[in-house]
Amino acid sequence: MIAFKKKTFKVLYSIFALFSCVALGKLCSYFVPVLPSSLYGLIIFTLTLHFRLFNADHIKSTVVWCLKHMGVCFVPAGVGIINHFELIKQFGLTIIAITFATTFILLTIVGLHYQRYAVDEE
Repeated sequence: MIAFKKKTFKVLYSIFALFSCVALGKLCSYFVPVLPSSLYGLIIFTLTLHFRLFNADHIKSTVVWCLKHMGVCFVPAGVGIINHFELIKQFGLTIIAITFATTFILLTIVGLHYQRYAVDEE
């Protein structure tokens, strides 16, 4: 029974943390419409975890579950691809080249930053 209460607490805590950051992101986007509200929410969520305003240990299991099931969120993107098949037929190789190049650049930058800052944490 105690394990169930702990798990319920962690899920509710995670939902509160995520939704409060999303709500603050919407508020930031309303007053400063430079970035989409979801990006503001992610930035706020990252900052709250960095400055330990939310306990990362309580949120971890929910975030892992969300990442595990994230593929469901990309089904609408697959449907959108079918709707724009002519554009993909015309610019398909360019889209693939840009996708691979930007993914490689992003992974390289993240990897270099991780190597630099992971040593400092240990």
